[in-house]
Amino acid sequence: MNEEPKTDYAIKLDIFEGPLDLLLYLIKKNQIDIYNIPIALITRQYLDYLNLIKSLNLDLAGEYLVMASTLIHIKSRLLLPVPDEPSPEELEDDPRSELVRQLLEHQAFKEAADLLTQRPILERDVFKRAAALPEEKHPSGAEDEELVEASIFELIEAFHQIVSRLDQKELLEIDLEKLSLSDIINDVMERLTREKNLTFDELLGEKRERRRIVYTFLALLELIRLKMIKAYQTAAFGVIRIFPAVEL
Repeated sequence: MNEEPKTDYAIKLDIFEGPLDLLLYLIKKNQIDIYNIPIALITRQYLDYLNLIKSLNLDLAGEYLVMASTLIHIKSRLLLPVPDEPSPEELEDDPRSELVRQLLEHQAFKEAADLLTQRPILERDVFKRAAALPEEKHPSGAEDEELVEASIFELIEAFHQIVSRLDQKELLEIDLEKLSLSDIINDVMERLTREKNLTFDELLGEKRERRRIVYTFLALLELIRLKMIKAYQTAAFGVIRIFPAVEL
């Protein structure tokens, strides 16, 4: 039986994003009206993401689990039967209202922070958002597309898509290749020095064993945490490319 490889390496997810960021990501992905959130759908997808995060041995902050409980509580309240003659307070009381207020407030702060990060900083030597991808690296007509920094959840989505394409047959697999996270990190930086930018698929090459995919993904997260690389995509939920944070 081909079991998921174990690793004692853990990354704290709270250094990247928070539970409200995950909810905003799911709302954007599903093209949902933030004022009319389908709690059942969002709760299911939120829990799916938490299971995927835990399977990667990422250390979940407690606030993610608190939000999961909050979503389940809201869902249970929405399932309660409405009285035949509800009071005006019961008609106006939407269990989602407090969550919507938090999301709108958090979104406003995120947008303000994004505007601040776009302002020029003296002697700042980082990859600019508006830079075009090399001609041979993008499809025709994408030269003028603006690059948008990818979130941790978009990286997880890309990882999940690659893993889901693997052969699902349960085989006894003997893997003699010794992998270490530090070796994968060094390999990623060496390749970025040569290639300047790479997709997750290109980083993997022909080696699509589950263990290597997991280690490569963890290496990317650690390099992002260390501010050595940045992940960008040309459009919402488009192909993600990895760039060095500074010119190499």
